[in-house]
Amino acid sequence: MAGYDHDSRIVMTLDAGGTSFRFSAMRGNKRITDIVTTTSNGDNFKKCLANLIAGFTEIKRQCPRPPVAISFAFPGPADYPAGIIGDLPNLAAFRGGVALGPMLEHTFRIPVTINNDGELFAYGEAIAGFLPHVNDLLKKAGSPKRYKNLFGVTLGTGFGGGITRNGELFAGDNSNASQIWLTRHKFLPKTNVEEGVSIRAVRRVYAEEAQIPIADAPDPRLIEQIALGEAPGHRPAAVEAYRRLGEVAGNAMGNALALIDGLAVIGGGLSKGWRLFLPALIAEMNESYKRRNIPSLAAARI
Repeated sequence: MAGYDHDSRIVMTLDAGGTSFRFSAMRGNKRITDIVTTTSNGDNFKKCLANLIAGFTEIKRQCPRPPVAISFAFPGPADYPAGIIGDLPNLAAFRGGVALGPMLEHTFRIPVTINNDGELFAYGEAIAGFLPHVNDLLKKAGSPKRYKNLFGVTLGTGFGGGITRNGELFAGDNSNASQIWLTRHKFLPKTNVEEGVSIRAVRRVYAEEAQIPIADAPDPRLIEQIALGEAPGHRPAAVEAYRRLGEVAGNAMGNALALIDGLAVIGGGLSKGWRLFLPALIAEMNESYKRRNIPSLAAARI
């Protein structure tokens, strides 16, 4: 919503990863503090919590006025409405259910909201990004059409997602909706789609096509540069790595949008390579089903 551009309230934020925590504060859709980065110490529970408190404490010190809330992305599984974090693969210290939200509320005496990054990405694009932008373009063009539903995906370390309807985030009964990464891989139906839509997937396909060990495969940013002819390397392998990501992602997104019937928006670090994967993604989403020709019973008896 455009009103957030002029909202004077300050909200402290955190982007939590397996190796580092990045803290900041927002006001009026703009960052108003430095980004404070700490190690996560994900294998040491006491150090991890201490780093969380220290990071928010430093951001609060930088704020020109007291913040009114804390809102941040944190890995799951989790009971996000209750602020309780489950057993995390990348932060091994979190086990058995950790009441992270209530702990931070008690420490800073302000409301705390936690969700995963894919869902928060979709929510942000729904209330102050892609969705209102499209509706504004429709209004300026004199069209009566307005969109209310949005499906957002993030391409990066993993394949995240989020669904919004009428400006509200759809969380599901167990804070586990929009988990597109758990859908099937187009080419490997016994494998989840994240194995085809992620940083490791791009590196794996490059290694396979270039016939090198995956340990020797460059990071996706360099693979992107190789595909564009901006860096030396195995260009056909780089082009195929991003093309295949687009095809696999397009298949998963097409299935999801058949249920959602709304707009889609793509973000995340790998989205910077959109020139390389978007044609394949769109072609896959626009692909038609082919009707099977079933012979009649009479013909079958002949």
